[in-house]
Amino acid sequence: MSVDFILPDIGEGIVECEVVEWLVEEGDAIKEDQPICEVMTDKAMVEIPAKSDGVVSKLYYQKGDIAIVGKPLFAISEDGTAGNNNTAETTVEVASNEPQQKAAASAPSNGVVEDFMLPDIGEGIVECEVVAWLVEEGDEVKEDQPICEVMTDKAMVEIPAKSDGVISKLYYQKGDIAIVHKPLFAITTTGSSSDVIAPQVSSQKEAQSLPNTKETTRTTAQQSNSGEIVNKKAVASPAVRRRAREMNIDIRMVQGSGKNGRVYKEDLQAFVEAQSGTQATSSVTVQQTSTATVTQGSATNRVEPIRGVKAAMAKAMQESVSTIPHFTYSDEIDLTELVKLRKKLKPEYEKQDIKLTMMPFFMKALSLAIKEFPIMNSQPNAECSELTYFDDHNIGMAVDSKVGLLVPNVKGCQNLSIKDIAVKVSELTDQARAGRLSPEQLKGGTISISNIGALGGTTATPIINKPEVAIVALGKMQTLPRFNAQGEVEARNIMTVSWSGDHRIIDGGTIARFNNLWTRYLEDPSSMLMAMS
Repeated sequence: MSVDFILPDIGEGIVECEVVEWLVEEGDAIKEDQPICEVMTDKAMVEIPAKSDGVVSKLYYQKGDIAIVGKPLFAISEDGTAGNNNTAETTVEVASNEPQQKAAASAPSNGVVEDFMLPDIGEGIVECEVVAWLVEEGDEVKEDQPICEVMTDKAMVEIPAKSDGVISKLYYQKGDIAIVHKPLFAITTTGSSSDVIAPQVSSQKEAQSLPNTKETTRTTAQQSNSGEIVNKKAVASPAVRRRAREMNIDIRMVQGSGKNGRVYKEDLQAFVEAQSGTQATSSVTVQQTSTATVTQGSATNRVEPIRGVKAAMAKAMQESVSTIPHFTYSDEIDLTELVKLRKKLKPEYEKQDIKLTMMPFFMKALSLAIKEFPIMNSQPNAECSELTYFDDHNIGMAVDSKVGLLVPNVKGCQNLSIKDIAVKVSELTDQARAGRLSPEQLKGGTISISNIGALGGTTATPIINKPEVAIVALGKMQTLPRFNAQGEVEARNIMTVSWSGDHRIIDGGTIARFNNLWTRYLEDPSSMLMAMS
């Protein structure tokens, strides 16, 4: 049976490499950890070793070719016979949250078991959390049928099947972290449901030997807790070996619960528990579980990892404030006339099932002002040596969703009416609060609006949504006394707005003049309507 060796991640940000030299040929017998080829990344030369004994049945690249991370590099026949590599059958090593790049189950005689590799689901996204499986092992599925829901650091994404077939393996549990370019599930793409009964049963039997419960791993750990070496050469993935080193464990003393005594991360955890006779220390527990408790005196504090949208926001905000010199500009806007206009139009919009908020007016006025100040809709490159001016006004709006702060954007506002923008704003807000935004809805923003006033507060110092050059925070609208042209005191609808600008690109005078034009459109809606014609 031939098994594809998937080219693993070989460095941060590296997605491809050049095959410099093959150290074996097709048909060669090889041993575990034997160097198979040398590849050159943009940073270093790397030797790729075999993960198991076998015979090389296929080399997928020629010397000098560019190999892709997450794609097959070579195939190995583990039963000692070369060839039979004209199918996509593979075998999968399941290791807690980190499946290795082998296949899940052997294919039936008239069916092909294929690994579905988790694809790129967003710019810069390398992992995601499995929120829910929409199918079970053994289920028959159709092309484009949703298989699972995953949560990235930006949005909830549905993963569909690429073809008809039967689900033969799910590599992750709900709540696990799945890795891009690694197997998410396996599907038998030909044959009937009955065709996969045999491998399914085989897979279930094998699963019984895997460390999928704490009780199993604890039992094996107790059996190996004699302080003696139980495996002269422990079978384990590089990630598990690294975890063992971090935990100061001699992996040879750990009795693995997997096939051929393979050691998994759960085995290491159980080994520590068995040695101490108590639950593992908090430092290990925090790494292994989603939450942990730390006791200080009589108080018990809860510790949980920062994941998903919160982790992305923390990283993005840190990068923004550490690389962009921010400056803030604040002003008041009298929205009395705009409030009257909205109140007048609202019933007509409601007849068309359109929710008319103030946001469409803010966006359209912003787009009209950008026409006069295109630098507000630009973005610098990483070195700030070039500036790109965008024709499309993709205006982002910060939404306080149940998964954290999301900033979807309404694309092409310069070509949309207020009615069109109102429809888009309503759709994006509902999808964001449900955690159902697509990566496309979150990418490509050119300038952002944060409506912090919806929750309270009058002023803010918003952080720029890098690589944009400006963001505005809307304060809450207040009814305040103001003098009219005749010197009389009137009640007016006043909102404070706070701009943050990239001082490398925008100076104070530019943002002040831009804000004045935006303010004029909002304070005098008729001027905005004329500019739209």
